[in-house]
Amino acid sequence: MKNEDVKNKRKLKLFLSIGIPLVFIIGLFFPLPYYIEQPGGAIPVNQMVEVSGTKDEHKGNFYLTTVEMVRANAANMLYSMSDPFATVLSSQEMTGGLTNQQFDLVNQFYMQTAQNTAIYQAFKLAGKPYEMKYQGVYVLSISEDSTFKNDLQLSDTITEVNGKTFKSSADMIKYVAQQKVGDNVTIKYTRMDGSQHEATGKYIKLSNGKTGIGIGLVDHTEVVTHPQVKIDAGSIGGPSAGMMFTLEIYSQITGKDLRRGREIAGTGTINEDGSIGQIGGVDKKVATASQEGAKIFLCPDETAEQAKASGTTNNYTDAVAAAKKLNTDMKIVPVKTIQEALDYLEK
Repeated sequence: MKNEDVKNKRKLKLFLSIGIPLVFIIGLFFPLPYYIEQPGGAIPVNQMVEVSGTKDEHKGNFYLTTVEMVRANAANMLYSMSDPFATVLSSQEMTGGLTNQQFDLVNQFYMQTAQNTAIYQAFKLAGKPYEMKYQGVYVLSISEDSTFKNDLQLSDTITEVNGKTFKSSADMIKYVAQQKVGDNVTIKYTRMDGSQHEATGKYIKLSNGKTGIGIGLVDHTEVVTHPQVKIDAGSIGGPSAGMMFTLEIYSQITGKDLRRGREIAGTGTINEDGSIGQIGGVDKKVATASQEGAKIFLCPDETAEQAKASGTTNNYTDAVAAAKKLNTDMKIVPVKTIQEALDYLEK
């Protein structure tokens, strides 16, 4: 055999001995179009909520609980198979078809709305004065035929239409519906970073036959209070901390010791009527709270009719099952309204 052939064979063996394992290792950690939903963290809410002129010195903690979303690869997907509290989701299942940027913006909107509603509910329950100021309309969706689809972003706030301001989204919709399809329309809008913008497009015919600009919307209101309340949730998004924010703000503005030294975790949206809404990943949040040492977990509950209408399983039922799986002594407390949560804590 020629020396050259021997050298080539040695090179091939070296490649096979190094290259194949290297390709295998790279393959294990190559990002896949999936995400792993798993237990996140538990954070004391009093670190996020600041009410001017007051200080939360009561013992114990209110914890908001989070779910962590990790980009999947073969390695962590294999590992997740042994974790009963890890769930693999497709990109579509996680974002609902939104881009990553749109998904983040929507979650920022939900967090801001949760904070605003929590302040409103806390002051209302405490019998303290507050003022609701209409800021415009949040953009929640943009249709493909909207002439503003290249200008607007999800979570923008439209403040003016053709130089006109409004007192509610209903007033704005009524005005727009009276305009002629195809006419020019100029809107002013504000981004979540506070920057202000202007764009001109055309009125379009909506699927319901009325005139519009092709957006899904909801009122953007701001609650003005004295004392002033500031909430800094950092990079956490979504609406699920609403109940825990409400309890912390209420405790601070009334001075009531709701915790009485207890470590209390929980999750659930807060709605304008005071009801507590369901959230996703409740089993993972139960696992997080238990690991943190919480002794009470406040959990959204639903009537059978509500669960049937929403097509989802009840958070409370899932939380109880998760606690049983963990063999934890943490008490799972079902609540349908913020008043029920207060009644439980004060009894």
